[in-house]
Amino acid sequence: MHKNMSVNLAGVELKNPIATASGTFGSGREYSPFVDLNRLGAVTVKGVSHEPWEGNPPHRIAETYGGMLNAVGLQNPSAKAFIAYELPFLRQYDTKIIVNLCGRSLDDYIAVTEDFNGVDIDLYELNISCPNVKAGGMAMGTDPKAAEAVTKAVVARANAPVIVKLSPNVTDIVSIAKACEAGGAAGISLINSVLGMKIDIHKKKPLLGNTIGGLSGPAIKPIAVRMVYQVAKNVDLPILGMGGIMTWEDAIEFIMAGATAVAVGMANFVNPSVTMDILQGIEDYMSEEGISDINQIRGIAQ
Repeated sequence: MHKNMSVNLAGVELKNPIATASGTFGSGREYSPFVDLNRLGAVTVKGVSHEPWEGNPPHRIAETYGGMLNAVGLQNPSAKAFIAYELPFLRQYDTKIIVNLCGRSLDDYIAVTEDFNGVDIDLYELNISCPNVKAGGMAMGTDPKAAEAVTKAVVARANAPVIVKLSPNVTDIVSIAKACEAGGAAGISLINSVLGMKIDIHKKKPLLGNTIGGLSGPAIKPIAVRMVYQVAKNVDLPILGMGGIMTWEDAIEFIMAGATAVAVGMANFVNPSVTMDILQGIEDYMSEEGISDINQIRGIAQ
């Protein structure tokens, strides 16, 4: 049976719904010995800013039940460096490129967007939800007016569709998603990590250098699925779903909740070839269930 795995994410055709989550896959260079990048629907690169960011002091990573805490702080060498050194590597492969844009202020977001003028990019993921930076980031993603304003400013300057990545650390995720829709977003990315912390009981102080970090992994999957379901039901935009996807069953759950595509994050650290396993699992599931088109099951649980 012929199976159609292609999906349309914000006007961009992906060969299949499997992408990588920003901050967990670099630019794909590190994973290329383990993953056929040509088979991925898309690669979402690590957060890129206008100026170089040093990130947070150590410790930056902590294991915890059902996942991990990270407080890296979006360390990156700048958009200019990414365009010069990482983008040519990615363009060797037949996969879509999603660039994660980050900033500490509205001006920062505008500047990094303009850095990509004339650059061949498939999609942008506007990161207004990182819990590990002290300004911008999540602050803009938890207020509807601020979310709409930054979305509108970036969309006006972007040369490709803009998907907005939202924080789960809000009371009403739908109101934030609707604000981004009003600002001209072409899609919504759900979810970023959940605020958490860990205390070193021997040193009697927080383990992370930033005190608070972002929890990712299986522990947050039920939250992510719920938010994808809610947004899909109330906002007329495609969704890139993520948060605790470890297996093909997890990916199917997100799609049935309403996600057009899914991004695999923390699982890459556990199993570098997990994206290939998930893709194969979905193909086998479709054969077993007699599903000829992956789009047939999108939102079926609504």
